[in-house]
Amino acid sequence: MSLQNFLSRLDQLQSDAESAFSGASNAESLEEARVVFLGAKNGQFKDVQKMLGGIEPTDKRAAGMRLNEVKNAINEAFSAAKEALESGGGSQVDPTFDPSLPGTRPTLGHIHPITQTIDHLTEIMGRMGFEVAEGPEVEDPWHNFVALNIPEDHPARDPLDNFYLATAAAGGADAPGETGEGESLLRSQTSTVQIRVMKAHQPPIRIISLGRVYRPDAPDATHFPMFHQMEGLLVDTNVTMANLKTVLRVFANNYLGDDVEIRFRPSFFPFTEPSVEVDFLWNGTWIEFGGAGMIDPNVFEAVGYDPEKVSGFAFGLGVERLCMRRHGITDIRDLYSGDLRFLQQF
Repeated sequence: MSLQNFLSRLDQLQSDAESAFSGASNAESLEEARVVFLGAKNGQFKDVQKMLGGIEPTDKRAAGMRLNEVKNAINEAFSAAKEALESGGGSQVDPTFDPSLPGTRPTLGHIHPITQTIDHLTEIMGRMGFEVAEGPEVEDPWHNFVALNIPEDHPARDPLDNFYLATAAAGGADAPGETGEGESLLRSQTSTVQIRVMKAHQPPIRIISLGRVYRPDAPDATHFPMFHQMEGLLVDTNVTMANLKTVLRVFANNYLGDDVEIRFRPSFFPFTEPSVEVDFLWNGTWIEFGGAGMIDPNVFEAVGYDPEKVSGFAFGLGVERLCMRRHGITDIRDLYSGDLRFLQQF
């Protein structure tokens, strides 16, 4: 084999190898190209190297030098291609890519407005020293009614106004008289958490409970069969209605603004005496946000407190109502529709 033909074969080999390495789009294709050109058994470089034995003795020195140069060049091309792939570079460029165009913003989820409201309420009440307490959503009649001084014939216990469950009694009947009477129901108010906290702890108590409650209301713009309440409870010595009004005024100013007006109207709830309805003035209209009052002595006796030694207040506010008023939402059903066009506004 002539020296010229040998050198031409080496030049072609180098060109082909460099082109294959630079065109590899990933590590797998690069390795395949390496085996083709530099494989120990069947690589193309190995085949050309075998041709060196057919070169005239006087030309072998020049042929050997060029062979080594080509081998080094191919190895360097392979190393460069490997490094480019590992660094995320590479020589492959999408001809349709225009780096001057603005990027595409990814779609990110965010916190639901109800959860945002709950977090905000927790933060406000936390600054006033209220800790968060939780309780089960499936309750027994003792915690949901009896301990809250709601008599057997009260309309709130009507089966048509509650979600009674065809299951065994809910857990929690842990003292004489605390029987679920073979029934359980989805809690109709977060006041059940008050009972559980007071039975487990002695005063002073300062807690809030935010959670879901259930009532079989027909869905409309202001009603939904599942909604959220924020229940507040403070029990200590010498607690008065003035303390209740102060807490609610501070809360209203923090959540709705310093210019919000609040009023208290006499009302009646079985578990508080005296009882009040709480209204906030919003855009020229008085809006009812919930009920409150001083805890009835019968409730204290049900949990083992001495009403002659302790006093306290409780309040329950509708989380959806607060959320809707703050964000200008007119239909509670929008909060549970799952419509991203609506939810992405918050």
